[in-house]
Amino acid sequence: MKNAKRLLALAAAGLMAVGMLAGCGGSSSSGASAEGASSDELVWVIGCSGPLTGDAAAYGNDVVHGAELAAKEINEAGGINGYQIKYIYGDDEHDTEKAINAYNTMKDDGMQIFLGCTTTAPTVAVAAETLNDNMFQLTPSGSALDCIANDNCFAVCFNDPQQGAKSAEYISTHFPDAVIATIYDSSTAYSAGIEATFEAEAANLGLKVVSTEAFTGDTKTDLSAQIQKAKDAGADLVFLPIYYDTAATILTQANNMGYAPAFFGCDGMDGILGVENFDTSLAEGLMLLTPFAADATDDLTVNFVKNFQEAYGKIPNQFGADAYDGMYAIKAALEDAKITPEASVSDICEALKTSMFNITIEGLTGTVTWKADAENLGEPDKTPKAVRIENGAYVSIED
Repeated sequence: MKNAKRLLALAAAGLMAVGMLAGCGGSSSSGASAEGASSDELVWVIGCSGPLTGDAAAYGNDVVHGAELAAKEINEAGGINGYQIKYIYGDDEHDTEKAINAYNTMKDDGMQIFLGCTTTAPTVAVAAETLNDNMFQLTPSGSALDCIANDNCFAVCFNDPQQGAKSAEYISTHFPDAVIATIYDSSTAYSAGIEATFEAEAANLGLKVVSTEAFTGDTKTDLSAQIQKAKDAGADLVFLPIYYDTAATILTQANNMGYAPAFFGCDGMDGILGVENFDTSLAEGLMLLTPFAADATDDLTVNFVKNFQEAYGKIPNQFGADAYDGMYAIKAALEDAKITPEASVSDICEALKTSMFNITIEGLTGTVTWKADAENLGEPDKTPKAVRIENGAYVSIED
């Protein structure tokens, strides 16, 4: 399916059907303007969605805000191909049905390009809708392979197999003698996908994995049995390819059991310092792989963190950085395609599906390109970083 439309030449992007006017917020359907533009001017309508409320809100709010900050910067610099961005977003509450509803609402408001969703299950659900509409979809942080199964779908973040393999590689390099236990959520594609690849790569690398224990969404409040098995097996490093809320539960219960191994997670761990009623001192020393480190000293990161903190009152996590880079990737691809908002949603999608393979962005999450080979189509190519929590903050781990 992914290769079916890749043969279209960029020249096709110039043969535009009658384009739809960039849409608007609210109930109007007559077209809209970006801030500072008159109502009859064309704009790019780019939509974004994520869980702005609920357990995964630490992810969704940073995604929505990271993209918003990028859109503001782009507009202040003159927009994309001379046109401003009209940025709209919705709350999907990490729920597939609500994600589809949010997508349809934004589509009714004139959305031409979709930067979303934030989490895996909603991303996969909405991908069926964007395929039917032939709308370009770039997820900042949906990480299952199914998120990019369709040829109109791309990702900014590492996918689950990449995260599992990269975690095993990092542990092999830095902790080759570790005795490892894994605790994962078998009821989520995110966690199960990472764990499977981690186990396979760990075996290839000769890592010593002594315990592998699963739980489900229905049993995640009491994980003492899984922790006890890791402790009894002598594990001194516990790999947690899970979301931050459940990780906080594990760290708390392990502490109550007198068990203090090193803990190692992936991008879903980001947000643990913000868990309500969690003793963040228990996260001291926790490590995770991430494409973004807020304490980096390069100008781009320093300015992003400063501007994000001023605008939203917090230090951004990697999800905000992924969304920021995603907005700039859309800008670069639109500029490569030399396309304007007069084009139809489908023609924009066709142009971007080609142009994404022509661009390179120097982003917050590194130098990013997109893979064009059939096996990895739409995946980002970049290098992960590792961070450790020290004194209640993420600190880059130098190799």
